[in-house]
Amino acid sequence: MDAQKFAQEWINSWNSHDLENIMDHYADDIEIITPMIKLVAGIENGSLIGKDLIKDYWNKALLKFPDLHFELIAVTSGVNSVALYYKSIMNKMSIEVMFFDDKGLVNKMIAHYTN
Repeated sequence: MDAQKFAQEWINSWNSHDLENIMDHYADDIEIITPMIKLVAGIENGSLIGKDLIKDYWNKALLKFPDLHFELIAVTSGVNSVALYYKSIMNKMSIEVMFFDDKGLVNKMIAHYTN
């Protein structure tokens, strides 16, 4: 997998606010862990599992942050994974680690943000 190409396509899909395009990167059994879940959905453990639940959450997030725009800073790659460092919402910097299934779709994502 070309990590840089994936990262740019991922950033572009989020910046387009096209939820269907965004969801194309993810497996049906995707699990996400992010403090933004607490902020947007009020779920204390910051975790969601399943493409439908996550799609609904991201739809709410896009509505809550209509000016959402990510700026890619750096890309690193590992074993069946990438980590993206980017400027996120609310002037926060983010590191997002994504793990891929055997079809090349993200099946787990863990996000970290500056305070």
